[in-house]
Amino acid sequence: MNDTIRRYGMAAALFLALPVGQAMADDGRDLYGATCSLCHQAGGNGVPGQFPALAGRVDQIAATAQGRRYLAHVLLNGLSGEIKAGGQSYSGYMPSFSSQPDAVIAAVLTYIASLGATQPAPKFSANEITAARAEGSLAPAAILEERNKLNAAHPLP
Repeated sequence: MNDTIRRYGMAAALFLALPVGQAMADDGRDLYGATCSLCHQAGGNGVPGQFPALAGRVDQIAATAQGRRYLAHVLLNGLSGEIKAGGQSYSGYMPSFSSQPDAVIAAVLTYIASLGATQPAPKFSANEITAARAEGSLAPAAILEERNKLNAAHPLP
């Protein structure tokens, strides 16, 4: 099995196994460290050519309502296909974390957004995630299309 696919599977399994209490939802850094950092690395620095950096990018994407919705959709539905991020191309698959409570997803997005230069850092609420979830399940390829439309309207870093 290819190393990238194994990492995705491990990240999904870890995320699904997390406790879901409010204390966990309040600590996005620990949640990120236990799951997302497996691929995107500590501090959101990514692995060039394999996993895009999140630090310094997510806060910029979250600057628009469409960007915030897209970010929620990525965590709720996953993402697959080729993307360009930080000037590099990536082709892969990110699993859905839709089994996690809205407060947990909001905490992770808030932490990741805090890794950028935007001050004050964008904060996500459980209500935002609930609204995105209410739009229904989307195929990862549909999220890629959403990303491409967002990039055309507001170029993504």
